[in-house]
Amino acid sequence: MKRLVFAIILIVAWVAAGAGDCYTVIVSLDGLRWDYPEAFNTPFLDSMARDGVKAVMSPSFPSSTFPNHYTLATGLTPDHHGIIANSFKVRAEGKIYSMSDRKTSRNAKYYGGEPIWLTAQRQGVKIGTIFWVGSDVAIQGQHPTYWKNYGKDRLTYEQRVDEVLRLLSLPEADRPRLVMCYFEQPDGSGHHNGPISRATRRTVEDLDTLLASMWQRIQRLDIATRVNLIVTGDHGMTWTENCRTVRPSKVLPNTEWIDCIVGNVPANIYVKSKQEGEFVDSVMRALEGVDHIRAWRKADIPAYLGYGSNPNVGDVLVLPDVGWSFTDHVYTHAGGNHGYDHTTPDMQIAFRAVGPDFKRGYTKADRFPNVDIYPLLCYLLGVKPAPNDGHLTDLHDILAH
Repeated sequence: MKRLVFAIILIVAWVAAGAGDCYTVIVSLDGLRWDYPEAFNTPFLDSMARDGVKAVMSPSFPSSTFPNHYTLATGLTPDHHGIIANSFKVRAEGKIYSMSDRKTSRNAKYYGGEPIWLTAQRQGVKIGTIFWVGSDVAIQGQHPTYWKNYGKDRLTYEQRVDEVLRLLSLPEADRPRLVMCYFEQPDGSGHHNGPISRATRRTVEDLDTLLASMWQRIQRLDIATRVNLIVTGDHGMTWTENCRTVRPSKVLPNTEWIDCIVGNVPANIYVKSKQEGEFVDSVMRALEGVDHIRAWRKADIPAYLGYGSNPNVGDVLVLPDVGWSFTDHVYTHAGGNHGYDHTTPDMQIAFRAVGPDFKRGYTKADRFPNVDIYPLLCYLLGVKPAPNDGHLTDLHDILAH
């Protein structure tokens, strides 16, 4: 009952208040595992915890980059917004969507839901984005007010910070109320070197220094006292080794069953359409009892994963144990990976927030799902959210008012 009353109050506040008074910058550090600020020397992230909010955020399943960045933007799980993995088969077209293929990754028809920039702009609020997943796609025929083309406008990290400051320095009538900025690290270092390693430490600490510089520059703006900063990410990272692979060619010897296998953590298996039910049964029998993986028919995927209703999910889903992969690829060295069960500790994400709309020195006791970020951003902007899977009530305790 309390949750319902609070939700009603918030909806009334959204409608009555219109656009809020503050500005918000949200920064995503790809692969920002929840414990990096604990393991490494991150004085700026530590100061955000002292002066603002410290929390742990859970990704949606699968714990991968494209699905979760678009979830942050829409408040919908990947199963609901359509980007169900970094790569997947589009059944109706018989083609593969891949985040690395610009022909598919920039095709608006694959992006469902309403990202925050469209929600805000519908209600007269300007948004600026710097390489956020989906922002360079003409979703519903529109882009954010300010955006960059990831394939062409390849800014350095320092230039991205410059762009954040440029947007916040525009005349008030042109100034975006929300700026969303994406950095590829420390994901790259985590993959190549492993999560808790010297190289990843250096990367995280360099990013912390960069963010400190950005915040210092923001403090020199006339609007400094009206700026919120959120720093978070899309997923965690775990250790892997070249020996931790389950090879499809060994456990699924009959290629007549399989149309294609897309991905390795998780792996979506699409069976051949002829005798579809029989082939699914054959695949499941072959995978039964195989160590270090779990496999389900699409209809039997556990509810807690929030996965399986989307038509492009495979006929069989294979989810390796944390640190394992379902692939015939031969890895040459140990490193890191993600995409696993989104509830496991290594997949959790650090969350920091500071500014006038957040409490000071507050540590959230329970972790929260990343679908809550969209309604949070709507609240900070004073706009009414589109239908989504998040609940602002999960985050009412971190807000200053």
